[in-house]
Amino acid sequence: MTANRGWRSRPVFRVMATARPVRGRLLLAGLLGALAIGSSVGLLATSAFLISKASQQPPILYLSVAIVLVRAFGIGRGVFRYAERLTGHDAAFRSLTDLRLAVFDRLTVVAPAGTSAYRSGDLLNRLVADVDAVVDLYLRVALPYIVAIVVGIGSVLLVTIFVPAAALALAAALLVGALIVPALTLRRLDRSQRKVAPAMARLTAETVTLADGSAEVIALGQQQRFLDRIAAADQELTQAAAVAARSSGVGSALGVLAQGGAIVAAIVFGTQAVTSGALDGVNLALVILVPLAAYEAVQVLPAAIVTLLRVRESARRITAVLDAPNPVPDPVNPVSIDAPGAVDLQVTALSAGWKLDDWVVGPVSLDVRPGRPVALVGPSGSGKSTVAAGLTRLCPSQGKVFFSDQDLSRATGDDVRRIIGLAEQNPHLFDSTVAENVRLARRSATDEEIHEILVELGLGPWLAALPDGLQTPVGRFGRAVSGGQRQRLALARVLLSETPIVVADEPTEYLDASSADVVMRALTRRCRHRGLLIITHRAADVAWCESSVSLGGQISV
Repeated sequence: MTANRGWRSRPVFRVMATARPVRGRLLLAGLLGALAIGSSVGLLATSAFLISKASQQPPILYLSVAIVLVRAFGIGRGVFRYAERLTGHDAAFRSLTDLRLAVFDRLTVVAPAGTSAYRSGDLLNRLVADVDAVVDLYLRVALPYIVAIVVGIGSVLLVTIFVPAAALALAAALLVGALIVPALTLRRLDRSQRKVAPAMARLTAETVTLADGSAEVIALGQQQRFLDRIAAADQELTQAAAVAARSSGVGSALGVLAQGGAIVAAIVFGTQAVTSGALDGVNLALVILVPLAAYEAVQVLPAAIVTLLRVRESARRITAVLDAPNPVPDPVNPVSIDAPGAVDLQVTALSAGWKLDDWVVGPVSLDVRPGRPVALVGPSGSGKSTVAAGLTRLCPSQGKVFFSDQDLSRATGDDVRRIIGLAEQNPHLFDSTVAENVRLARRSATDEEIHEILVELGLGPWLAALPDGLQTPVGRFGRAVSGGQRQRLALARVLLSETPIVVADEPTEYLDASSADVVMRALTRRCRHRGLLIITHRAADVAWCESSVSLGGQISV
């Protein structure tokens, strides 16, 4: 039982488990592929018989069945191949969708604390390239082996009817092509192929890093340094791919030799059978040509092993994400949290950090009540943003957090974030319109509501100057907006939401004094009936709050 669990725990088999809902489609694709190559075998065998028989000039009726079979096999080969490709790709892409969603779902669980060890390009490569590579596991590994087994058995049985000795030689050649040649290829490739997926990930990560930071790189004159790093990663990938290509070529050559040996054996044993009278001379061409067509089924298996090695490394990287521990796990038996009319947040001895039991800030205690803003103050780098992440269950934390006398540690992270809304210091803007970026907090919000809240935050003149108003795109990563505009769009999101508690992290960081006053006035007005926690290091912001809490725990009112 333990060995069985170990076998099933291997990355390739774990990834293949996602294909269970489409297993029937994959088996059907394998059968159709076997029929396609079987049609090729039948076409060649029937054609050989037809040509040989026709040389004897028999009555045309003697050839009619063979003529019909040649047409049927010729048409069937194309029809079955098309059906196999259609069915196989449909099943593979259905499974691919499920796998990509599983990886994305896991990333949403472990992020942001659990993804800090990955570079953005590496995560992108795992979510896109590595998951895409799994398609080849079904189409270029599993299906070829299913087809090879079915066609190999059928071809050997066909030749056995005429010349058993030639059938044994064909069986030996097929086994060499299906087992020995791939095993030799595997031995040569194993070490080099392990380097391909990581090398691809490094190349992607370096490229994404350069693309995202191109402005800073050019401004500092570091283009050549980054290009050299990309070139080094590309060279590493090229070397690993070259070794794989050479090994694949050697495997293909060995396969051709095995095929040639089967044909030579068929000639020798077939000629002996004709000489002895055990085989009609008309069928000699059939015995000789069947191995030529049958070997097509195993000829792709060395390449399948190359693909398997590449996919295995991608599967390992995918399962690493799927197995990534949740740094902030939900309780085993979570409870629902009610949102009463009068709400308050009591935080006692909260410590937080980006790794479990490695607290970078705390303990912090504070009490947030409706209409009584609280400021959390401290110098830059003191961990104020980490406190916000801990409150919203985005990073590990310890301590007591109660919402209207309800213990939030017993609620799920999603439920906590429905209670506590966070406007981050460096918010992400999606490559969409102004309205859609704000509407992210509440999908039912109207354009009028969005416009009203943005005007309150001091963005009225900016909106009026935009060519399409709220429907103006903000650009990739929000590059079409300034830092202050970005910050206020994030504030509009959280204010538009219906969370009873609002946490604003450095809401006036990028603003001048007058604009900062406008923002603080809008925050306090909008949160008259909501709890408001302002994280700041600016004294002017603290003046808008009824109390302030330093990270040392001292409170001044």
